[in-house]
Amino acid sequence: MSASHETRHAQAGPWVIDTREIGQRAGASRSYQRNASAPAGFGLDMIKVPEGEPVVLDLLAESVVEGVLVSGTASARLAGDCVRCLEPISEEIEVEVRELFAYPDSATDASTDDDEVERVVDDLIDLEPVVRDAMLLSLPTAPVCSPDCQGLCSGCGVKWAELAPEHTHETIDPRWAALQERFGGSEEEK
Repeated sequence: MSASHETRHAQAGPWVIDTREIGQRAGASRSYQRNASAPAGFGLDMIKVPEGEPVVLDLLAESVVEGVLVSGTASARLAGDCVRCLEPISEEIEVEVRELFAYPDSATDASTDDDEVERVVDDLIDLEPVVRDAMLLSLPTAPVCSPDCQGLCSGCGVKWAELAPEHTHETIDPRWAALQERFGGSEEEK
């Protein structure tokens, strides 16, 4: 076993499955329904699963020849900010999880690099990295409160949805500003 496997040693808790409950007999399986608290860093800058928020795991662990195949769903509540108008966002996410955890000294363990496949370490499986990766890949990189959100007015910073349709800000090209000062007024006023 490599040094990186030892540093990722799983501790007991809701994110960890003890494979001794399943056994190493191919075809044996067990269902798991758990709530695990989201750790820090379970998301992106603009949207994430808040730290401590429950992540609902509904999984099936199946013993196969090379290891344990874990499949099922993970769901949680997301919190973040709309990238257009900065309003708070709260929504639910559910992701599919399907990952093979290789037994030590199996052909899969011997033929793959450390980062290619997850491993069973001391008969334990740590689900947290697998669920976190699945959720991160499903999160929108630019979350919006609604698909038709118009964002904020760049002139005054007020939400476009709260402004009148004729709302505008007169902007003068700085190259013409000196002429306006000298002769006064704008073209529309003359």
